[in-house]
Amino acid sequence: MSKRVLFSSLIAAVAVGAASYGSLALASTPTEPTLEHGSARYTAPSGSSAGSFTYTVDVSDDSGISGLKVLAWPASSHLDPTEAELRRTESAKCVNTSDGTARCVYSMKVTKQDTADLPKGTWYISALATAKDGGKTFVPRAATFDVTR
Repeated sequence: MSKRVLFSSLIAAVAVGAASYGSLALASTPTEPTLEHGSARYTAPSGSSAGSFTYTVDVSDDSGISGLKVLAWPASSHLDPTEAELRRTESAKCVNTSDGTARCVYSMKVTKQDTADLPKGTWYISALATAKDGGKTFVPRAATFDVTR
C-alpha cells in the first residue's frame, strides 16, 4: 500500500470519527429553553374595578418545561436583576400546549392603592425559564410595558 493511500485512509478515518463524536456530543447536550411570542399588558384600575398586569409567553424545550419565574420592575429603578435573584421570585402558571412547549402566564390584580406606589412609565419583565432536564434561560428584558394612572 502506498504512503499516499495510507495517509488518505487515515485522514478519512479521523474525519469520520470526529463527525461521529460531534454528533454524539450534540445528541447528549441538553438544549436551553426558548421564549417566544412574549407580551406584557398593564391595565390601570378604574372606578371600583381593579386593574391587572399580565405577562404571557410560549416556552419550549425538547425535554419539556419545568417552570417560569417572572419579575416586573420599573426602568427608572435602574434595577439589573440576575438569574440568581429570579430564582426567588414568583412563578407563572404554565400549561403544556404541545410536546415540549408550554404557554406560561403570570398575572396579578392591581388596586388603586397599589398604583399609588408604582412609578409611572416604562417597566421591564425579566424571566427565567427552566426545562425538565435542568437547562435554564435567563432573559433580563423579556418584555416592556407602560404603567399609567
